[in-house]
Amino acid sequence: MFLSVFDLFKIGIGPSSSHTMGPMTAARRFLDEIAGDDWPRPAGAKVARIGASLHGSLAYTGIGHGSDRAVILGLAGQTPQTVDPDQADGIVARITADKLVSPPGHPSYRFDTAGDLVLDRKTPLTGHANGMAFYAYDAGDRLLLKRIYYSIGGGFVVSEEELQRMKAKGSVTTEGKKVPYPFKNALEMLKMAGKSGLSIAEMKRVNEETQMSRDELDAGLDAIWGAMKSCIERGLSQDGIMPGGLKVRRRPHSPR
Repeated sequence: MFLSVFDLFKIGIGPSSSHTMGPMTAARRFLDEIAGDDWPRPAGAKVARIGASLHGSLAYTGIGHGSDRAVILGLAGQTPQTVDPDQADGIVARITADKLVSPPGHPSYRFDTAGDLVLDRKTPLTGHANGMAFYAYDAGDRLLLKRIYYSIGGGFVVSEEELQRMKAKGSVTTEGKKVPYPFKNALEMLKMAGKSGLSIAEMKRVNEETQMSRDELDAGLDAIWGAMKSCIERGLSQDGIMPGGLKVRRRPHSPR
């Protein structure tokens, strides 16, 4: 199999890849779909209101993991990679007050966080514990489109149809890409290292460079390291209570 370093290390808002990054990515993916023309709808119908529901684990732990905020930010057009954590609260507060989301490239959609974002603890979705549904309505509140997504871990998000195809193949990993040093387990990796004379890191770089240029790979790795350093520096410079509702006080603050 081939699993890229960029599949394992993703730049994104926390605290959870599956419960925060996943819902934000799914919300943004839904936005992209309703902006396109590849879904059936009555002639002349336009999306006027958006809704979302979180199910299973996302519903039970969504507040603590910021899943609800992640959906709101995603519907505002934000992505886990680019959202500014220091601006997130203001974006959520504005949408909550205005009862509208106005993502770039879209018209404004009605979205009342009190009624259009539901943490549904009674209705699990059958595909995965981390399930969510998004809804698009016209001005008369007629349902135009419903999409179900699952956050399957590590920030990966799949549609209901994609999940079924993955289950049929028996895997949810990134497979099928030809690389010089493929492996299924650590033992195979060690055997290849002994045979090739390369370290694991060197074999991994060779695999990555079949998918992108060396400059692209290095730039991506630098971006990940830059995000890590910024996160550390942000944690060291801030104090107060951490988000999530558990009232945990930040500890590593070091006055400068």
